[in-house]
Amino acid sequence: MTIVADQPQDLPDWRNPVIPGMNRPGGRVRVALWLVSEVGEGNPFTKTELRAAFPDESQIDRRLRDLRDWGWVIHNNRDDESLRPEEQRLVKCGVPVWIPHQERPQEVGAKSALNAAERTRILSADDHMCRSCGIAAGEEYEDGFATAKLVLSRRDIVHRHGPATTTRVTLCERCAKGGLSQTADVAGFLSAVEQLSPLERRAFARWVKAGKRARGEMERLWGLYGTLPADARREILRDLASGTE
Repeated sequence: MTIVADQPQDLPDWRNPVIPGMNRPGGRVRVALWLVSEVGEGNPFTKTELRAAFPDESQIDRRLRDLRDWGWVIHNNRDDESLRPEEQRLVKCGVPVWIPHQERPQEVGAKSALNAAERTRILSADDHMCRSCGIAAGEEYEDGFATAKLVLSRRDIVHRHGPATTTRVTLCERCAKGGLSQTADVAGFLSAVEQLSPLERRAFARWVKAGKRARGEMERLWGLYGTLPADARREILRDLASGTE
């Protein structure tokens, strides 16, 4: 645990069950005070440290997540690949919720909370499939040990023109926990597409328009070629080589 120096002298003690202006501070308030006092902006902490600080709070993880609706930026290893799975990082403190009568930022709440209709719209747009591995909800993974559950993960988008935005994307729980990059670089992707030949670009555009990759005859033959024994492959190579001379 990183102990924070130079903390505000008038900051209430997160251990104190009584805070001026409050009959009894809730878990969200106490967690916010703990983060400011014991962790500090830019520093990591673990779930074990959080739970050890609040042994009597059964929903302390949820109270921590609640702070995001109040402008607190807290990353896990899906947002920051340098973090271990059990770690989180206090990136930025938000509204000082220990001060009575604070208002939650409307724009933060709107971005973080999704209603059922919005979730359905995003899942439908993603064809109810993980946009990383392609598995659908309820399908078995290849190892046969579990079936897929879909979640919505935040994703930053770097556009070709205009400022970056944040949206949600459908992932299965395995891919979401795997630290998939949280940035979709549209500008970089389009730059790579521009390096393709005109024929390749037209083919790629057809795949994008159709929403699926169309396997051509050459790809089918290449896949079949890979299944042939070495003697057969050598014979085919000799015949193809003689035909190009």
